[in-house]
Amino acid sequence: MKISIITASYNSAKTLEVCMNSVLNQDYEHIEYIIIDGKSKDNTLNLIQSKAKNHPNIVFISESDNGIYDALNKGIGKATGEVIGFVHSDDFLADNSIISQIAEAFKSEIIDGVYGNLHYVQYNDTDKIIRNWISQPYSPKLLKRGWMPAHPTLFLKKDIYIKNGQFNLDYKIAADYDFILRVFKQKILTFKYLPITITKMRVGGASNRSLRNLIRKTKEDYKAAQANHISFPLRVIFLKNFSKIPQWFSK
Repeated sequence: MKISIITASYNSAKTLEVCMNSVLNQDYEHIEYIIIDGKSKDNTLNLIQSKAKNHPNIVFISESDNGIYDALNKGIGKATGEVIGFVHSDDFLADNSIISQIAEAFKSEIIDGVYGNLHYVQYNDTDKIIRNWISQPYSPKLLKRGWMPAHPTLFLKKDIYIKNGQFNLDYKIAADYDFILRVFKQKILTFKYLPITITKMRVGGASNRSLRNLIRKTKEDYKAAQANHISFPLRVIFLKNFSKIPQWFSK
C-alpha cells in the first residue's frame, strides 16, 4: 500500500527540515512524499531540492498559490497513493513507526480513514507539550457535540477525496472542519481511532496565531456547521471550543 504524505510550505526554512526528516525517516517503505511550496523567498526551496537529490520518493513544486488549502488541494491532485495524509511544515510525525502503524490499520480492517492523538508543542522546545489532544473512537453523535478528529492526524483513502471533493477555498481557516463534517457525517464510511500520538504540532498555526484568527475561525466553523446541515450550529460550535479546555491540563 502506497501512502502519499503532503506538506505545504511557505518560508518554512526554520522548521521544514525537522518536518521532512520525520517523514523521510519512517520505517515504512512505500511513501510518496509531496511538497507544495508557495514560492518561498527564504531557503525553503534550497532545502527541498537538497533533500530530493537523495530521496527519489520526493515530488515537489514551487509556485504561487491561494493559501494553505489551495496548496493541499494541489498535493491531493498529484497524489498517487491509496491513502493520503498531511504533515504541515511546522509539524512532525511523533516517531519513525507512525506510518507503519497507520498502514497496518488499513490492511487489517475494511476502513476509510485513520486518526489519532495530537500534541501541541512549544515552538522552540518541541519536547515541551502545551496541549494534549486525546481523541476517541468515532460515532456519528459526536459531530453534534462539536467533535472532530485532529486534522493533522487524519489519513484517508484517496477515494474519499475523489468522491467528496477537496478543501473549499471559501474558507481561509476552517476548510478542514468543513471537509471533516462533509465526510464524517456519511454513515456508509468507517473510521478507526489509533490511541497513539501521531503528530506533534508547534503552537502558532494559522487558526491559533492571534485573537483575530480565533474569532475568524469561530465564524467559519459556524458557517461550515450550517452548510453541512448540523443541527443547532451555535451550540455545536460552543461545545467544539469548550471541549478544548481539558487539553491544556492533560499533558
